[in-house]
Amino acid sequence: LNAGSSSLKYQLFDMDKNNILAKGLCERIGAGGCVTHKRPDAAPHTEELELADHGVALARVLELLSSDEYGVIKSIDEIDAVGHRVAHGGEKIKESSKITESVIAYLETIVPINPLHGPPALKGVAACKALMDKVPHVGVFDTSFYSTLEPKAYMYALPYEWYEKYGIRKYGFHGTSHRYVGAKAAEYLGKDIKDLKIITCHIGSGSSVTAIDGGIAVDTSM
Repeated sequence: LNAGSSSLKYQLFDMDKNNILAKGLCERIGAGGCVTHKRPDAAPHTEELELADHGVALARVLELLSSDEYGVIKSIDEIDAVGHRVAHGGEKIKESSKITESVIAYLETIVPINPLHGPPALKGVAACKALMDKVPHVGVFDTSFYSTLEPKAYMYALPYEWYEKYGIRKYGFHGTSHRYVGAKAAEYLGKDIKDLKIITCHIGSGSSVTAIDGGIAVDTSM
């Protein structure tokens, strides 16, 4: 799941076969609503409906995934785990982590430095936990790839007290993309990433560049 301020992207994977069973997008959450649901073997299904919040959107997604007409599973009980893409993990979360109450509490404390992506991500997690409380929920954080940055790379030329009081520093984003692209570049070159110095580019609605030395992020433009 990837929860935005008014959207919810989803994909359901079969991890044994390493393929996508279904994917889709909920849009205009809280302001009308539209769901587009796709399976590899069928035409996309789109429906307009009222999506009052992320909980309503997710409930509809789970209905579609397990429905007779559009589904790919018989029951949501077949879902073994949920991964959440979370943009900001602050300074404390340095790797993909199980989303516990303490992790949620920490994510709430860093909302002031993550006002755009933090609240919807927390809403997505809360909605998902309410509907699927028996499976593990894991957060994959954009910032974790950059936990290796040294102060010379992440400190801004600003009063140091701004960092101490408000956490103002370079955290780095698009980390999941840069980690993947770096690994694929090494694969295409037929070399161990530990032996390479790579510049990766993430080019999308937001764009960034990362310097990767031996598989470790050492600087980023984001």
